[in-house]
Amino acid sequence: MGVLLYILSRILSLIFKPIGVLYAFMVFTLESRTFGKFFNKLDDYFFDMAISEDQSGNTAMQILFNHIFIKKNGYKFGYYDETISSVLGKNQRMGTLTNLGKGLNWLLGFIDKNHSIDAIEEDESHPI
Repeated sequence: MGVLLYILSRILSLIFKPIGVLYAFMVFTLESRTFGKFFNKLDDYFFDMAISEDQSGNTAMQILFNHIFIKKNGYKFGYYDETISSVLGKNQRMGTLTNLGKGLNWLLGFIDKNHSIDAIEEDESHPI
């Protein structure tokens, strides 16, 4: 059942995401009186979508990431409601990043100082 639902979700996403983005663009254009307000709304919208994609990547890449970015006793990737950056930050704090994990973490920190530490999500109901 999971495979079928995943395939259906991908198909529907390919159809409806472009429509949703265009619609949001039109609404932001109509609702915004200045370019600054338009840009802020659009930026917030895409930031939310980036978080969603990041969480999806954490789920989809969990097996690979658990093998290459963290040591065996590290905090695991894979929880669907957590970002890759949050998991990297928790492993940085624990000292359980592999050299490849440290490299990715450094790259994210170069782009956005303290990125993974600032991205840490504390969730007591985390099942993994």
